[in-house]
Amino acid sequence: MSNDNPTLPKTGIPGLTAHFKADFVSGAMISLIALPLCLGIALASGVPPIAGLFTAIIGGILASRVNGSFVTISGPAAGLIVVNLGAVASLGGLDPTPEMQAQGLTYAAGYPYALAAMLVAGGFIMLFGLLRVGKLGDFFPTSVIHGMLAGIGAIIIVKQFFVALGTESNAAPGGHGLTGDILAIPNGFMTLNPLITLIGIVSIAIIVIHPYIKIGFLRAIPAPMWVILVTIPLGRYLDIATERSYEFMGTVYQLGPQYLVRLPENVMDGVVFPDFGKIAEMAFWFAVLSIALVTTIESMLSAVAVDSLDPHKRRTNLDKDVFGMGAGSAGSAVIGGLPMISEIVRSSANVTNGAQTQWSNFWHGTFLLVFLLFGKALIDMIPLAALAAMLITVGFRLASPKEFAHVLHIGKNQLFLFVLTMVMVVATDLLVGVATGIVAKMIIHLYFGAPVMNAFKAEITTTPIQGGELIKIKDAVIFSNYLSIKGYVLKLDKDTKKNITLDFAEVNLVDHSVMAALHNLKNLLAERGQTLTLANMDHMTPVSEHPLAARLGI
Repeated sequence: MSNDNPTLPKTGIPGLTAHFKADFVSGAMISLIALPLCLGIALASGVPPIAGLFTAIIGGILASRVNGSFVTISGPAAGLIVVNLGAVASLGGLDPTPEMQAQGLTYAAGYPYALAAMLVAGGFIMLFGLLRVGKLGDFFPTSVIHGMLAGIGAIIIVKQFFVALGTESNAAPGGHGLTGDILAIPNGFMTLNPLITLIGIVSIAIIVIHPYIKIGFLRAIPAPMWVILVTIPLGRYLDIATERSYEFMGTVYQLGPQYLVRLPENVMDGVVFPDFGKIAEMAFWFAVLSIALVTTIESMLSAVAVDSLDPHKRRTNLDKDVFGMGAGSAGSAVIGGLPMISEIVRSSANVTNGAQTQWSNFWHGTFLLVFLLFGKALIDMIPLAALAAMLITVGFRLASPKEFAHVLHIGKNQLFLFVLTMVMVVATDLLVGVATGIVAKMIIHLYFGAPVMNAFKAEITTTPIQGGELIKIKDAVIFSNYLSIKGYVLKLDKDTKKNITLDFAEVNLVDHSVMAALHNLKNLLAERGQTLTLANMDHMTPVSEHPLAARLGI
């Protein structure tokens, strides 16, 4: 993405040379974070670990050239594990068929069919970008989206719990629902493999302790890389790669290469092509819809979050970024990779490391390609328990108790929607969970007096004023009709309409999602040299002390 402002970092080819050192160094550092996470996300998605590297390499080297952001890092994301795993499980299963095993194929039977769904989903995501769905980012209620992410986090924690302990869940396999796995947790503790569990515990301890390290050079090395640097020698010392048994407290346990990452001897042997043999099945299109929706939402959320961290205050072209992630996801699926997004953790670290342009994303992908081509011997020593531990900490961040406390501070109704969405995501699937949350929020708004006729388009009257515009709103401003207000405001000429006032005198309900969106709109207009004033809101009472809490008419 280019810009014409001489005070901002250069982009394109000029940016490659002007900011080479900063972007090159940051890209190298980010690749160290990305390497183990890409491997772990792929395995948790039910596909070979090399698929995660394919995704990040294509995201960095190719998608970075066409996306609409400045310092984001593209690659596989923990937030997509659930839809990826669900696609593989529903389209053929998580184990190879006897026929596949006879041919020496060890990947899941559903993998090629899931790749076809991912390829089609990538096409839909590109279409979303062309249709300018970036503006729809404000449609989804924040409490519902955070509930979705918390549900994803809970699923990741439970699924990876068994891997970190070196055991298996005795629940029926599948990509959706956690009831069986949760009930299997006690059995997981009873059947854990002590040496593998030790590696998992050490890995989690490293990640937890790392932020508190004060020594500069130790802190400079990312926590995921410390996990690898410690657990590879630990695994070698414990000799977990050798097919053998050992006794601990009277019980015999097994070790072997199944507890380590395994890449194919030849990179080309890791390439798997999509199979469209199940395109006529409902499960195929459900997978397409799930992947396309979650990928689009998560990518937009991540891009906006990274924009807030950018010291140059540049804004992502969300439509172009969605298109780029769709193109990257489709390209990745062609060779066996996963869908990709602008991933928040790696992108945040990219900003912290001083990256200036998307060339940092390019270098991150390039370094991963080098690791893939020349680092197989080292990668094959990484314990699976270490990767599972990393994902458990990622899942915990998504479903942290702090997140519950934060939502409660906004309002009890937001906590209800958050928990409802989370529970439905865990109990059913992502689409049902999000849909349930949105419907529940709409019902709550109707209960508090939001007119059905204005549910998707706010009733407004506009009056030109000196140097600006007065916009009077009536009845209710909620997540589903806010876009009509935002669309009108953004169409106002920034040179002649400097001062914009939203008059809430006749409004009896403003929901939290709208309050948060208006806060962001104020900042956006300020960057354009305009001011946004929210007038006559005193007759409404906030439902909590949070500054962006919902407002209800007295």
